[in-house]
Amino acid sequence: MIATLTSEQGIETVRSLVDGKWVQLNGTSHPVYNPATGQEIARLPYATAAEVDRTVKAAHAALRKWRDTPVVDRVQPLYRFKALLEKNANDIAATLTRENGKTMEDASAEVRRAIQMVEVACGMPSLMMGDSLNDVSRGIDSRTVREPLGVCVGITPFNFPAMVPMWMIPFAIASGNTFILKPSEKVPLTPTRCAELLVEAGIPDSVFQVVHGGKETVDALLHHPLVKAVSFVGSTPVAKYIYTTSSAQGKRVQALGGAKNHLVVMPDADMPKTVDAIISSAFGAAGERCLAGSVLVPVGEAAEPLLKLLIERTEAILVDDGSKEGVGMGPVITSDHRKKILGYIEKGVEEGARIRCDGRMRAKEGEGYFVGPTIFDDVRPDMTIAREEIFGPVLSVIRAQTLEDAIELVNGSEFGNTTSIFTQSGKSAREYQSGVEVGMVGVNIGVAAPMAFFPFAGWKNSFFGDLHAHGKDAVYFYTEQKVLMTRWF
Repeated sequence: MIATLTSEQGIETVRSLVDGKWVQLNGTSHPVYNPATGQEIARLPYATAAEVDRTVKAAHAALRKWRDTPVVDRVQPLYRFKALLEKNANDIAATLTRENGKTMEDASAEVRRAIQMVEVACGMPSLMMGDSLNDVSRGIDSRTVREPLGVCVGITPFNFPAMVPMWMIPFAIASGNTFILKPSEKVPLTPTRCAELLVEAGIPDSVFQVVHGGKETVDALLHHPLVKAVSFVGSTPVAKYIYTTSSAQGKRVQALGGAKNHLVVMPDADMPKTVDAIISSAFGAAGERCLAGSVLVPVGEAAEPLLKLLIERTEAILVDDGSKEGVGMGPVITSDHRKKILGYIEKGVEEGARIRCDGRMRAKEGEGYFVGPTIFDDVRPDMTIAREEIFGPVLSVIRAQTLEDAIELVNGSEFGNTTSIFTQSGKSAREYQSGVEVGMVGVNIGVAAPMAFFPFAGWKNSFFGDLHAHGKDAVYFYTEQKVLMTRWF
C-alpha cells in the first residue's frame, strides 16, 4: 500500500490523499487497534484546520474541469474502480476484519454491497437525465437539467468502513462534484485502501481526496465556505450536530443517525427461519449497525416456541476473532464501547429485566473487546435497554398481545430506521407495513436494508435532512435542478 508507511514494529502510519498525493498530515497522531487482540496496528495523524483548508481549496480548483467533463467520461474511472474492488475484495475484507472485528463472512458481504453502490453510480448518464416538453406555450420549449453542487464532504462511521463511503463517493463524483472523505478514525485502513484503488482507476487529482481526523477536522470541513454539501452516518447526537451546524450555513445535508429497530413475530411465523433471521439481525456485526434488530416483539402465542429455539441457537454462537473459521460473532470496536455495552446490560438487570443469555460471561479482559450475545426477556417499553440505542449484541424481548399492540409499541419509539414482521399472513403483513411509522419495513427479512438503487430511508430521529443516501435520492442530493425555457425568433 502506498497510502501507509510501515515501521520496523509492523505498525502502519496512515497517510491522507490531498491534491493527488499521499501525504502524512501534521496533526496529532492517534493509535488504531485490532479489536480482537487489543493490539495497536496503525498510527493515524489527524488533519489540522490549515490542512483541511488546503484540501477543500484543491477540490474547488478541480471542480470546473470535472463538472465540464461529459458524464459518460466521468463514469469511466468508476467502471475501472468496480473491477479493482472485485479483484481485491478478499484483501479488503481481511483488512476490514482486522481493524473492525467483524467476521470474514460479514466483511465479505459488506464489500459486495460496496461494489453494488459503485455499479449503480456507473449508470449516472441515465440517472441524471432531465425532462423536456415542447410548446409549453406558443413557440416556447422547456426542459430540466441536473447540475452538480460543488465540493461535497462525506463523514463516515466505523461499522461499515467499505460500504458507507460508497453510499456517497461514486454518486457524488459521477454527477460532477468533487468529494472529500473523512472516514472514522477508528477504522482508517479499509477506506484508505479503497481510495488507493480509486486513484489507480484513474480519478483525476483532487476530484477525490481523503483527510483523517476527529472533531477539529470535522468542524473545519463543516464551517468551510467552499463546502456545499455534507453527508454523514453515525449516532443521533452527532447527526443532529452535523445537520444544525451545516444547514445553518446554507449547506445541503443528509445526516443519518441511530435507531432502535423492532422485529415483530406473529404466531404463524416459520420459527426456524425466523430465528435464523433474528440472530443475523441482532448479533451480526456484533450488533454494531444502525439496522440491527434490537427489540424482539413476539405476539401472543409466538413467544414460547420462538424464545426456546432462539436461546438455544444463541448459546451456540462462537464468539472469537472474526478472522478465524467458524466464528459467529467477533468483538466490538473498542474497550470503551465494550464497557458501555456492559453498562447497559447491568442497567437492564437493575431495572428488572430477566436475562436469558448473558453476554457478560464472554467479556474477556485483556483479550480483545468481546461481549457475548445477550437476550433480555420481560422487558418493559419504559426500560433504558428498550428505549436507547445500545449499538451492541443486546436483544430486548417485549411481549405483545396483539398486532395492534405491536404497532403501537413500534410507533412509540423516537427512532424510525427499520422494522420487520415475521408472518405467513398477507393481511398481517399489509396491516403492519401500512401502520408503522418507520422508513424501511421488511416482511420475513431480518435486516431490511435497501439495495443500492433504492434509498436508505430512515425517519424520525434516525435521519436529518430531506434526501436520503443512495438510489435516486443520492442523485437528487448531489445535484441541483435547473429549468430551461427556450424561444427562437
